[in-house]
Amino acid sequence: MNSRERISHVDNAWLRMDRPENLMQILGVMIFKGRIDAERFKHTVAQRIVRYRRFRQIATQDADGSWWADDPDFDIDAHVRHSFLPAPAGKNELQKFVATMAGTPLNPSRPRWEFNLVDTADGNSALVVRIHHAIADGIALIGVINSLTDKDIDTPEDGGTVAVTPLDAVDEQESDAGDAFWRMIFDPLSDVALTSIRIGGQLWGQYLGLRNDPATIRDYLRVAGAIAEEIGRLALMPNDSPTRYKGKAGTVKRVAWSEPIPLPEIKAVGKVLGCSVNDILLASVAGALRGYLLARGDPVAATEIRAMVPVNLRAPDDIEDLGNRFGLVALELPIGIDNPLARLYATRARMAALKGSYQAMLTFTLLGAAGMAPKFIQDQILNLLASKTTAVMTNVPGPQQPRFFAGSRIEQEMVWVPQAGDIGMGVSILSYNSRVQFGLITDKKLVDDPAQIVDRFAREFDKLLWLLLLEPWDRLDDPVAVAEDLLVLANS
Repeated sequence: MNSRERISHVDNAWLRMDRPENLMQILGVMIFKGRIDAERFKHTVAQRIVRYRRFRQIATQDADGSWWADDPDFDIDAHVRHSFLPAPAGKNELQKFVATMAGTPLNPSRPRWEFNLVDTADGNSALVVRIHHAIADGIALIGVINSLTDKDIDTPEDGGTVAVTPLDAVDEQESDAGDAFWRMIFDPLSDVALTSIRIGGQLWGQYLGLRNDPATIRDYLRVAGAIAEEIGRLALMPNDSPTRYKGKAGTVKRVAWSEPIPLPEIKAVGKVLGCSVNDILLASVAGALRGYLLARGDPVAATEIRAMVPVNLRAPDDIEDLGNRFGLVALELPIGIDNPLARLYATRARMAALKGSYQAMLTFTLLGAAGMAPKFIQDQILNLLASKTTAVMTNVPGPQQPRFFAGSRIEQEMVWVPQAGDIGMGVSILSYNSRVQFGLITDKKLVDDPAQIVDRFAREFDKLLWLLLLEPWDRLDDPVAVAEDLLVLANS
């Protein structure tokens, strides 16, 4: 087997995107019921991770480009660590530990991933996972993590099988607008994605030709022209509203997560209101962000916050392949709307408008072009995207049955994708075992207390739930009438 392979253009873009202020690390947290056996855990990971060659390779660069090279000194002990939290070693201390890990770079001289097993004071354990985005995207890494876990508590260390993939774990029925959204984007674009990869290869060849023969300046101009065309499309997108959530990012992060919310409750509310689970969750995020600004006396009227949302572009037969196969769409959260029902319907309408969008394919192609271009061009593209965005938001479907890792039951799961450039906020929504988990990572300079936002998330959902209990269902399609009823109720 060849000891090295070329890094794809898109993966190379993520590899070069690291900045001290925002590291390109996918960050995950698992919380277990009971104390996990550290040695069994390490042995389980060692037995099962070997199926993924990328986890035993180092990212290298030379005059011919970027490469994945086998690590001749690969040692599982360098990647599976065991930590002990200081007293009182509760949730707050764990969140601080996770935030510290989010701002700590992975060692570039080794394969860029690390599992840190953490003991907490309540007799339980947690796992903090850090994997560089160049290795794979979130959909692929959910599959990797699932393959390390089991559906039964007593599965042998070497008996792990790939769990239900994220695409099979979506939790809504045929009427789910969220599922339809992903299918509508993916189906017409799968062939286009492959075409863009081929085009990227041709452009890369032109760029190498320029390096070998400066006379081929016209090839370079064609590369630059192709990139400029894509940048021009994004440049037409106006900046979103200035809020305390935007600014110059620093190197210190803050992390917080909510208690899980039962997924059946969210489904029930969505069914009555004619909205998908995604719509309900995104509107609740918008309400929580709005409430935080209001509590600090900030103006919110007509305020829009743009979040970049990853969209899976993988074909069904490459779901286990590593690397990055996703694009990004820009969702504007209507935090300027006070009425929670009107806010939900506005979110639903904006999600519906994105169904016909080709933004995901555009950004995927743009990332591929950026990964093959000189780094200063990539940085310009990155700065352009970051200037128009306040947050990165992921909604990841995990397994809907309990899973076990090295004999310990997983109680909670969270995952955050990195924030590029000066983007200072990452929102994580993950469904696992019929419950939904909301998490937030922020830049300390912008939001020092993300728990104050996280605590509002469930309350925003409760507002919608109470509307179902208090209002006749045939009036719920009229947010103005509902608002008037609630005002009368509040004054009575």
